[in-house]
This record gives sequence, C-alpha cells and structure tokens, in this order.
Amino acid sequence: MPEVTIERAVEWYDTDAAGHQHHSVILRWAEAAEAELCRRHGVAWLFGRTPRVRHEVDYRSRLWFGELCKIRFWVESFGRTSLTFAFEVHGEHGLAATGSVVVVHAEPDQESASPWPPEVVAALGGES
Repeated sequence: MPEVTIERAVEWYDTDAAGHQHHSVILRWAEAAEAELCRRHGVAWLFGRTPRVRHEVDYRSRLWFGELCKIRFWVESFGRTSLTFAFEVHGEHGLAATGSVVVVHAEPDQESASPWPPEVVAALGGES
C-alpha cells in the first residue's frame, strides 16, 4: 500500500515547558505526511472530505529542540467508507512515536460517510 516519508526538525514552538516535543506535534506531522501522500498519489482534492473519526499515538521517547525527525506514513487498511493510516516518527536516537488515524469519506454536503470514489480506491490501494 502507498507510503511516504517526510522530514521535520523539532522547532522551538514544537516544545513544551519540559523542553521536549509537545504531544500535539506528532499528529501535526502525521497530517503533513498525509497531505504529501495524497499529493503524490493525485488525490489532494480529498482535503475537506476525510474527517478523522479516531486517532491513537504511542509515545516511545522524547524529541528535543533542533532534532531532525523522519515521519513514515502509510495506508494500513482500506475499507468501503473508511481507511486507516499508520505512522512512525523516528528521531536521532530511534523510534519516538507510533500511531494510527482513521478517516472516513464524507462529502461536505452529506450527513454521513459514503463509499470511496473509484479514483481513490485505485490511487490508495483499496480493492474494488
């Protein structure tokens, strides 16, 4: 299934009072990787049509100001109306976080999730 790896440095504004990364930066980086994955696979137009219904992060180690990190992000599973992305964040000293994000396909004018369009199925590896 499709995947992408991006790099980010821990900036001053990414840290909390303890001096290491704030917990929210991991999900922000995951969303940046998701956007890159969608751009690379021609489905960037999905922005605004994929609300999050679940996310989970396991924090393994701290990241410090200035540290260069790699975020690996991929499609883990693909359903009729939802898909699960998974990610890993690696800092200079190894694995710092793992997690997943579940999104559903929902058109802006619709009240509930709907099946993925065929072009999304083809681009992101789902089965028809």
